[in-house]
This record gives sequence, C-alpha cells and structure tokens, in this order.
Amino acid sequence: MDKNKIDLRSDTVTRPCSQMLEAMMTAEVGDDVFGDDPTVQKLEKKTADLFGMDAALFCASGTMTNQLAIRTLCPPASEVICDEFSHVFLYEGGGVALNAFSSIKTLKGNRGRISASQVADSINNPDDIHKPVSRLVALENTMNKGGGSIYDFQEILKIKQVCKENNLSLHLDGARLFNALVETNENPLDFGRIFDTISICLSKGLGCPVGSLLLGTKELIEKARRFRKVMGGGWRQAGYLAGAGIYALDNNIERLKEDHQRAKAIGKIISRKPYVKEMYPIETNIVIFELPETILAKDFISKMADHNLLSIAFDKHAVRFVTHLDFTDKHLEQFEKIINSVSI
Repeated sequence: MDKNKIDLRSDTVTRPCSQMLEAMMTAEVGDDVFGDDPTVQKLEKKTADLFGMDAALFCASGTMTNQLAIRTLCPPASEVICDEFSHVFLYEGGGVALNAFSSIKTLKGNRGRISASQVADSINNPDDIHKPVSRLVALENTMNKGGGSIYDFQEILKIKQVCKENNLSLHLDGARLFNALVETNENPLDFGRIFDTISICLSKGLGCPVGSLLLGTKELIEKARRFRKVMGGGWRQAGYLAGAGIYALDNNIERLKEDHQRAKAIGKIISRKPYVKEMYPIETNIVIFELPETILAKDFISKMADHNLLSIAFDKHAVRFVTHLDFTDKHLEQFEKIINSVSI
C-alpha cells in the first residue's frame, strides 16, 4: 500500500510481502493447460485436502470459480436461488444467464443470509412447465453486502437438508470463508462435507496478487476445467501464482483476526461521528455504515480521498471500508486523525 495513502477500498488491494514474492519466484513451474505445472497441482491438492474434497481447480478470479460452479451444476433453463445481495447476482456481469443459460431467484435474507424455510418456499414445482427448474442454492460466507456477516452453521445444515429433499445442489461463494472460519473456529472439513462446490479466493484477506480455487468432486472439477478452457481461462506457467497461494495458506489465515480487530476499531471511531446514521454489525473485516439522506456517499468518499483515505460507495448513502494485511496499527492511528480532522 502506498505509504502516503490508506487504501480501504477492498482487501484485494494488498501487495505480496517479500516472503510471498520469494515463494513465487522460486516456484517450480510447468504448463498448466498441459496439466504438468507441479506447483499448481500442489496448491490444488493442498486446498482440496483442507476441505476434505476430491479435487480443486486454480482459476484467475472468484467470479470465474463461481461461474464455473454454476455452469457445471445447472443445465440450461435452470434456476439459481440466492440472496438479493449475493455476489453471483449483483457483481458477476449477468454471468449466470450468459454462461449457464439460467435465471436467478433472489430472496430477501438477514444481512445477506437466507434461511432454510425461505429456500423451501422458493423452490419451483418441477412439473410446472411455465417456470424454470430449481437446481442450485448459492450461499455467500462471509456476506460482503451484509457487512462481512457470517452464516450460522446450523442454518447451513438445515438448508442442505432442504436441498437433499428437493434434489438441489448447494454452492458456497467462500470468497472470504477463511474470515468466517477464524472467527467461529469451525472446521473446513465440515464445509467440504456439506457443499457440492466451494469457491475460495486467495487475493482478498490472504493477500495473494491474484487467484481463486473451485473445489468439488473429481468429475465435477474435470468438467469445470473444460468450461474454464472455453472461457479462455487456461493458463500456462501459473505455478508462479500458485506459489503465492501456497504461502498464503501456510501463513496468512490466522492473522485474519488482526484485520477483524482493526475493523472493529474503525467501527468505534466512525460510530462516534454525527454523520453516521447506522453502522452495520462488524463481524469480520468489513465496515459498512449509512449516511443521512442529506449526505451522498460519493461526496463523503471524495472528501476522504482528498486526505488520502480511500473507500467505496456501497449504495447512494452507504460507505464501505475493508481492512487487510497491508493496513497496520500505524495506519489505524492515521485513519483516526483523518476522520477527526475532516468535516462532513
């Protein structure tokens, strides 16, 4: 992070540390399209084993892994059930329609988290030819638009039971799943047993420059590998990037708690300001607050940017800060000084 700026737009803005760069530069590589890059294979096996799943596929982005999961699990004219704030619905360019020729049914959950009863009530009658066939439920944990909210694992189990009873698959957009796991101390193996597919992002809190993984059965991952190629997602000496992923999994998971602590500290600083109408509960590394109708988020962001504090608008009157491994205690002190010195 630029020493003159505090960049809290996202946890994707991190730069590799010297040790990660060393792991990248010394990685043994091959050609992943030919299936002979040993570092990619090591990363895929390491991640699959972590969740007790058969196989994994290293991809360029979380959008790609989400879309590959939906494409492999949903034949054309299917319907995906998810929350109205889900990344697969809001931020993936309409990919479900383009890639899977399917539609989405959105539910209004609790800060982005839907319930088993909502899922059960939303499933279409498969004999009704007027409606698409419900095929997949997609959950997001943590939920970005919900302020980094964490799913109750018992509710996930109930959703899984509904899926089993109705022959639906279950996908997890786990872009920030490790943020949830370090807070709840839940076992990743339990998630691997429940979900048909899981998408894991390396380029957010784990600090990699790029990369995500899709986890699933061997058959499903082989199918996804073919679709990845069709999307133009095959890459060659990807082991240099996979080396960063291996380093991140070995070194950067537990330290996510530090990001969460600093996010809570930001929440305390911000909540004292008179221009804060509502502060979302802070569970992980995402801070979202709402401004009154008289203040536009874009104006708040512009003023803060003038003082080298970067954030993004999450609605017309909502602002988001995201902490990450390049945001230190020293930056937190600087953050407080800026917030206290700028008039809104």
